[in-house]
Order: sequence, then structure tokens, then C-alpha cells
Amino acid sequence: MKVLFVLTSHDKLGDTGKKTGFWVEEFAAPYYTLADEGVKIDIASPKGGQPPIDPKSTEPDAQTPATKRFYEDEDLQHKLSHTRKLSEVKAGDYDAVFYPGGHGPLWDLATDKDSIKLIEDFVRQEKPVAAVCHAPAVLTGAKAQNGDPLVKGKKVAGFTNSEEDAVQLTDIVPFLVEDKLKELGGNYSKAADWKPYVVTDGLLITGQNPASSEPAAEQLLKMLQERKVSAK
Repeated sequence: MKVLFVLTSHDKLGDTGKKTGFWVEEFAAPYYTLADEGVKIDIASPKGGQPPIDPKSTEPDAQTPATKRFYEDEDLQHKLSHTRKLSEVKAGDYDAVFYPGGHGPLWDLATDKDSIKLIEDFVRQEKPVAAVCHAPAVLTGAKAQNGDPLVKGKKVAGFTNSEEDAVQLTDIVPFLVEDKLKELGGNYSKAADWKPYVVTDGLLITGQNPASSEPAAEQLLKMLQERKVSAK
């Protein structure tokens, strides 16, 4: 089984002068959840090369066993510094795609033509698409085959308005994930702030926040294993 991880290349937090990027835990926990079960993983980003890490995600209170493992994993650090360009990857080469969050995707992946096409290709090829925290924003530009927004009528989760408010970035982000998913007709639901929450609808797996990243990957792994069995 082979899964593509797609990370942001965007590192500016609006006009604040601060940095953003991808959230370490939301990459590390899903990566190891899948890799430890023998899943082969490639990593891509819009610009290729080293994707920016959100500095907030390296602070002590954001650390988990998966992030600690990541910081000590020289092979994965090397792999991460050489991500493939998004324009050069194809859905046909993978069984699924996983989008970790962080605020970066709101600025680039949400409107990136290559990412949107990739998601639409995965769905058309009936392959799972998973996204956590801010990354469900990547689904907002994608269309279903009938031309409707991909999320229309679908059960979805993502970073809540109240969570965005708690990190004091409501007025900085280009849009609020919860509002945008609802606006496009998504059947949005959520748990209490910062609690793990994942919803699955057909091929779509979406998680609410950093705590949801590992459960989302577990859901994806289960889906891949079931598909492998049914394909035999």
C-alpha cells in the first residue's frame, strides 16, 4: 500500500510578520501510524523541497510521543527536506492521500490548482482522501463529478471557529474552516474543542484538530486494509 502525504509550502501568517507552515504532530502521528504498518509513503508540497514547520508546533506543550520520535528520526528529516513537487505526482500512483494541517494550507493548498486536481483525481479513481485540522480547507476548491462542491452533502469535520478564536487567529486567517465547509453545503459536525473527532463519509476522512490526526490515520489504515481484502 502506498499513500501520498501533501504538505503546505506557505510560511507567512498573514500580515503578522510571524511564521506558519504545517503542524508537526499532524504530520508525524499519521506518518508513523501508517509507516509502522508497512505503508509506503511519499511526501509532496507545492514548491517541493523542505516544507515550512509552524514554529508553534515545536513548542513544549505541543509535543507528543510521535513528535519526539520525529525529531530523532534522521531518515524522515532527510525525506521531509526533499518533498516532491505537487505538480509532478499523480493519484494513479497511490492508494490514498493524506493532508496534515497547520495554518499554511489555508493560504496555498486551498486554492492550489495541482492540489485540487489531485483530490478530484483521487475521488474519481475511488481512492480515500484524508485531511485533519486546517487541512479540510484543501477540499473546498474541489468539485464532485457533477460539478457541485466536493463537500456538498458530505459529513465533514475540521478546525472549529471556537478553536480558531482560542488561538486568536480569527481575524488573521483568509477564512474559517468551519464556516467555509458549511457554506459549501458540507454536513459539518464537531466535538468539544481540542477533543479527538473524526468523521468518515464514503472516501472522505476528516478530523477536527491536532488530537484527531492519529485517529484519522487509523481510520484511513482501516479503510485501506478493508479495500485490500475485498480486492482479493
